[in-house]
Amino acid sequence: MGRTSQVTARIARRAADYRERVPKNRNTFSLLARLPRRAASRAVHRGWAWAQRAGAVTAEHPGRLRFRAIGPGTRLAFPQGTVFGERWIELGAHCVIGEQVTLTAGMMPDLDLGPDTVLTVGDGVVLGRGSHVIADTTVTIGSDTYCGPYVYITSTNHSYDDPHEPVGRQWPRMEPVTVGPGCWIGTGAVILPGARLGRNVVVAAGAVVRGEVPDHAVVAGAPARVVRSWDPRKGWQPPLRTPAPVPIPEGVTPEQLLALAEPDEARDTPRGGGTAP
Repeated sequence: MGRTSQVTARIARRAADYRERVPKNRNTFSLLARLPRRAASRAVHRGWAWAQRAGAVTAEHPGRLRFRAIGPGTRLAFPQGTVFGERWIELGAHCVIGEQVTLTAGMMPDLDLGPDTVLTVGDGVVLGRGSHVIADTTVTIGSDTYCGPYVYITSTNHSYDDPHEPVGRQWPRMEPVTVGPGCWIGTGAVILPGARLGRNVVVAAGAVVRGEVPDHAVVAGAPARVVRSWDPRKGWQPPLRTPAPVPIPEGVTPEQLLALAEPDEARDTPRGGGTAP
């Protein structure tokens, strides 16, 4: 056997001896190590769930926030975003306000904004996670308006009249904002100062809205423009491309609706678990 072959055989024997001595599982205590991690993970999730329940703001449990009015059934999820000027903010009943939603009245905290309400949120309004409603002057959101996540509604915008002065140092412009009842505002849409949205307006995701939008209109784009509207005689123009949803028949119980949601196999299987004869 040549010298090279002897060296190769020696390396192979040493490698085999090493594999026999070293456990196949490099971390002998991997199972024991995972147990504390699992326990810690469960504890963290339980603690966070408790914090979400305890930190939510309602009429019964307002925490540090003292709104001018907060209706029954309204809930601000925890954690809240920036909230100040609560004395000039009215929240209607049964509103759903998601996590990290900012609600402000006035340009900064601790200002005296006078006797009137500045920010009014109607009954049944939904503000999606991360949305902002900035009311340096009057902002009104009508009842049953739904906003997706990260919607931005503001009554204030920077001005840039003086080309020699930094934009951030110039006094901003303020105009009231009105969002009519029953609107749907898609994710990431921006409602600019002076906007006046009518009833049941649909704002597409990412749209930038300014000016007046008539009732029953669909707007999209930046700047937003009307892309569909309702005509009392002709209906939606241009026509909708999807069929209208079928209403739930009267008398249908929640149990029947749940049964319809089950897969066919589950409906064919008796509740006892056996198969039909």
